[in-house]
Amino acid sequence: MISLNKRFFTFFVFLCLSGLVGAQSAKIEEGFDYRILPIAQPVETKGKVEVIEFFWYGCPHCYDFEPELSAWVKRQPKDVVFRRVPVAFRDDFIPHSQLFYALESMHKGDALNEKVMYAIHKENKRLLTETEIADWVASQGIDRNTFLATYRSFAVVSKARAAKQLTEDYRIDGVPTIVMQGRYVTSPSIAGTKAKAIAVMDYLEDKIRKDKYK
Repeated sequence: MISLNKRFFTFFVFLCLSGLVGAQSAKIEEGFDYRILPIAQPVETKGKVEVIEFFWYGCPHCYDFEPELSAWVKRQPKDVVFRRVPVAFRDDFIPHSQLFYALESMHKGDALNEKVMYAIHKENKRLLTETEIADWVASQGIDRNTFLATYRSFAVVSKARAAKQLTEDYRIDGVPTIVMQGRYVTSPSIAGTKAKAIAVMDYLEDKIRKDKYK
């Protein structure tokens, strides 16, 4: 015979396990957890799973999503190609896009992207003028003149402009936004939570493989 306390404990465990199974098997649905672009965009690498994060350094939601997204990227196999595209919804945000591509061109992006976001969101630095940006980059041990030459270069300015066009082509209206294989769109706001967005990305990754990278 089970005592009342034991019965309560057994019922409690059952509820916990039921909730865990329900969370793990939560259905992922088109139109609710992700959407499909009306016009698919071409992928850069054939035979791979292409994942693009559209983001803005100044976006608090991008900063908040960064730890989960970085952890997801680190555990991906070799057939997953990940890249970031900076978004400038206004012309005065273009310097952030140039900063991103300048650091990328100098092979400093991986080391400094999170530090840029920390400076903006935790140290209240705007980094929206060339002088502010150059001062901050120099504080990270990078030669100021070398950085400015890269920041002002035709290649970097062109990439920043191309990113703005790509944002329009993909119909990006908020950040962070994840686009997979040029057609599947999700985000924490679309999926409902950061954790659900990661689960949707896993789901879409498997779907793309099953569809032979289409």
